[in-house]
Amino acid sequence: MIELENREALAAEFQALAETVLTSAAAKGATAAEVGFNKGTGLSVQVRMDEVEKLQYHRDQGASLTVYFGHKKGFASTGDLSQQALEDTLDAACRIARFTAEDEFNGLADAELMATDIPELDLYHPWALSADEAIELALTSEATARGHDARIVNSDGAGVDSYAGLGLYANSHGFSGTSTSTSHSLSCSVVAQDGESMQRDYWYDSSCQPGALASAESIGLQAAQRTVRRLNGRGLSTREVPVIYVPELARGLVGSLVSALSGGSQYRKATFLLDAQGQQVFPDFVQLHERPHLPQQAGSRAYDSEGVATRDREIVLDGKIQDYFLSSYSARKLGRQTTGSAGGSGNLLLDHTGVSYTDMLKQMGTGLLVTELIGHGGNPITGDYSRGAAGFWVENGEIQYPVEEITIAGNLKTMFRGIQAIGTDIDTRGRVQCGSILLDKMTVAGQ
Repeated sequence: MIELENREALAAEFQALAETVLTSAAAKGATAAEVGFNKGTGLSVQVRMDEVEKLQYHRDQGASLTVYFGHKKGFASTGDLSQQALEDTLDAACRIARFTAEDEFNGLADAELMATDIPELDLYHPWALSADEAIELALTSEATARGHDARIVNSDGAGVDSYAGLGLYANSHGFSGTSTSTSHSLSCSVVAQDGESMQRDYWYDSSCQPGALASAESIGLQAAQRTVRRLNGRGLSTREVPVIYVPELARGLVGSLVSALSGGSQYRKATFLLDAQGQQVFPDFVQLHERPHLPQQAGSRAYDSEGVATRDREIVLDGKIQDYFLSSYSARKLGRQTTGSAGGSGNLLLDHTGVSYTDMLKQMGTGLLVTELIGHGGNPITGDYSRGAAGFWVENGEIQYPVEEITIAGNLKTMFRGIQAIGTDIDTRGRVQCGSILLDKMTVAGQ
């Protein structure tokens, strides 16, 4: 079983170490300090062509220390949690702080913002999984994929991963919080060939709860079906057409929004959505919510990486930007208050518009269904967007044939305003949960 033994004892040990470090930091002249500890254990298995390529048990631990001398900041980290190593690491952080320039915006998050009511998020579900069982799951997934179609000629492998971890964050405000979580995943990737056409595709599932994972057989079958359907892809002539992003890619559009609304982008004025709060950026049917306290979800957390209490927030309402993603530092730079976003966002939920995937194809009529994106082609300052892509050409609401070796381009501002529908086929595997997204038009560059 992949689990942390004696979690209560480990939490108590981390708490005692944190108190020692914070007391020592004050004795060395630090006006404020914060410390984080983490420890985890995991199992990773990878098989390929019926052979075990990797079987790895891993354990990790670490500590990160930040001290403030007024507005001077020093940071150091270590993987050694012995008393002497922590003292040496603290000394290093203090030396760094004394030699760095003052920054008036440095410091802990405000004390009154620290989390006091810690909800139960139900994130810890260890997996009673032996190495032999993990290997069998991976082999089953790969065998299912390879046996699905004679055109499956090779495999990139199938994998099983399981991890359990505990973390503690404490600071000199007197805040201390402990969190435990697990993460588990199954994946499979295969290669298909038909004549001179060769394609690779994959599928996976992930969850903090092993019982919620899709079966090894279904992961293999999905990987095989996705791979075979891409064979004998065609090119397209350059044109401007409607485009659908499937859910696992649509979340990337939400990610672009989050990046544009992040505190760092805002105070550096390096975003195409500068000072966007209150602006109509999307059609009025677009609603995006942050929900950090959902049980058993990847983006759930009671407090951010500065100890600030997280809360439900509306990011987009009726197409208008409501708020940013700010840490205490970026908030001070902007003359605002932290949004509890240090370390990233919580769960982001994009409301659907009641349209199924099949109906969305019909609504599009003729256009491009995008199932793969290649490269990183977005300009965060201008919003200009260009990515290599592959997918399927659609006519009269029906998929006609696979397409490859094309580029799709647009501008994110225009793309956001051009959203026509958001599907009910919501992908819940990550911290961004959304369905397929239909855009009114993008430029497809091909032959």
